[in-house]
Amino acid sequence: MPFTYEYPRPAVAADCVLFAMRRADLAVLLIKRKKAPFKGAWALPGGFVNENEALDRAAARELMEETGITGVALEQLGAFGDPGRDPRGHTVSAVFYSFLVADIQPVAADDAADAAWKPLRSLSRVKLAFDHALIIDVARRRLQERLVDPARQAPFEIVPARFTLTELQRVYEAVLGKTLDRRAFRARLIARGIVEPVARGEGGRKTASSQLYGFKPSGLA
Repeated sequence: MPFTYEYPRPAVAADCVLFAMRRADLAVLLIKRKKAPFKGAWALPGGFVNENEALDRAAARELMEETGITGVALEQLGAFGDPGRDPRGHTVSAVFYSFLVADIQPVAADDAADAAWKPLRSLSRVKLAFDHALIIDVARRRLQERLVDPARQAPFEIVPARFTLTELQRVYEAVLGKTLDRRAFRARLIARGIVEPVARGEGGRKTASSQLYGFKPSGLA
């Protein structure tokens, strides 16, 4: 072989952090591991990257194989490679994250014994594999940054294309983990040009609760 190296090389994996609203809670998609290590523990969908496979393709493939979910716009969150994170050996994981608006129910398959949306508020009672608790925390902080800085466009939506400001505020509060003042929240969105009215509610009756909005092209995606 023309290129060989004496130093050891770590294994490479790709994992996915998918968030969604479930009722009034922010939830994350987890799978229950079928095999060791951490057999029976909950984990993020993911697995090892195949030879000559792009990282984003590996993440999408593992997501499909373990949960049946496809067609998700994924953004790379970062790389996690502390030597002790995987008992099988030094493994570096390229992690991707997204937010799903549609109510999609996962179907466990491949290495997953089960798959479910887990509310973040209950994760302290869930046994998580590897360093996935840390990864979920980092992904949530990245999502929070997207909300407070509309100049940082995300490739995925956090609400349907048409929404009420009440619906949008519920998402903000779930992601940020705090209650927001209703008037101040709405005034800030409109003053900063993040949203704009696009249609009236049912029956064409325009009220504060039925008015539909959309993100402006320069606003949050």
